[in-house]
Amino acid sequence: MRECILRAGTTMREAAKVVLAALREIFDENAYARFLAAHGMANSREAYAHYLRETNHARERRARCC
Repeated sequence: MRECILRAGTTMREAAKVVLAALREIFDENAYARFLAAHGMANSREAYAHYLRETNHARERRARCC
């Protein structure tokens, strides 16, 4: 019984990690972290403004369908 409870707890933690990782991708937190690492910047208002300008510029250049 105890082993089953421990496995369930581990499974729940793993599921929570997957859900959190998905949410970070959906809300661009991981993309921002990758941007900071790629540009060697620290988290700041200026860095976030630069990130927004760069991502908005990239989105504007994408071809739109229909």
